Amino acid sequence: MAPPEEKRSDKTLKGEPFVARGLVRYQDGAVVSREIVRGKTGTVTVFAFDAGQQLSEHTAPFDALVIGLEGAADITIGGQVRRLAAEEAIIMPAGIPHSLKAAARFKMLLVMIRS
Repeated sequence: MAPPEEKRSDKTLKGEPFVARGLVRYQDGAVVSREIVRGKTGTVTVFAFDAGQQLSEHTAPFDALVIGLEGAADITIGGQVRRLAAEEAIIMPAGIPHSLKAAARFKMLLVMIRS
């Protein structure tokens, strides 16, 4: 059973333990996101994808780290498909086209550092 969604504001997350996958809920036929850190040098965002939902192919000018929190997704990087499951991570390199499709309901933490 998934943990209940956290009700605290992002400001109250600082300095206190929290369950990242509990910060967003699945919505049928949708992708839900919640940015939990935003700074000049990067962001940290939690995503929940309903099964079959996707992020279309795009590039970014900096590396992005994806950490699987729940479920599974197929991540395509430079034409190669990799299955990412909970507790696994992958780095999507800067300048390389990448996309994501949820193979099942999927939650992830996205860490983007601009440097």
